[in-house]
Amino acid sequence: MSRDASGKILDFDLESAAAWFYRAAEQGHAGAQFNLGLMYAEGQGVPKDSAKAVELFTKAAEQGNVDAQNNLGVMYFVGEGVSRDVNKAKQWFEKAAAQGNEEAKGNLEALQNAGS
Repeated sequence: MSRDASGKILDFDLESAAAWFYRAAEQGHAGAQFNLGLMYAEGQGVPKDSAKAVELFTKAAEQGNVDAQNNLGVMYFVGEGVSRDVNKAKQWFEKAAAQGNEEAKGNLEALQNAGS
């Protein structure tokens, strides 16, 4: 169950969630930038837009959001929304792994084992 700023109960729907995340993301909230990025990456509540997802993940990642750092690494590794760049993928995985993100540690290990 969600509530707006006045406490009114809101029906949950992805479009409303995207609108609220958008408002918070515009104010620089890293968690909202990450969540809205996920929505764009998956096309949930908004049209699928991998480039927009990368833009939002980058904003959140630059503020230290470890999940955004890991997801950005994945986007660079597979070349979704950006040109494929294994070096940038590795850099983002390293940043997230250094903060304890287990998924990033696994991604970094897989990259290293593959010789990238």
